[in-house]
Amino acid sequence: MKGYVKVLTLIAIGLAILIPFASSYPDGLETVAKILNIEEAEPIWKGFMPDYTIPTIENPYLSTLAAGFFGLITVSAAAYILGNLISKQEETK
Repeated sequence: MKGYVKVLTLIAIGLAILIPFASSYPDGLETVAKILNIEEAEPIWKGFMPDYTIPTIENPYLSTLAAGFFGLITVSAAAYILGNLISKQEETK
């Protein structure tokens, strides 16, 4: 098995183990905004995974886990593609 596949597998296993320990409390910026009574406007677009969950999955653990896996795969694929594009450009120079 290639090295990057092993790393991605370990990250995925780590996500599955650590996600139950994620804090349900708001982050620091949200807390400060609440203290200062700053109202957040309704967003024009909520995105694919609002609040790091997938809205169609009812179970909060599975929803967050699926969002984490989807994010891991998306970022890894983007980095791989970008890395290949950059290395091909350097070879042509």
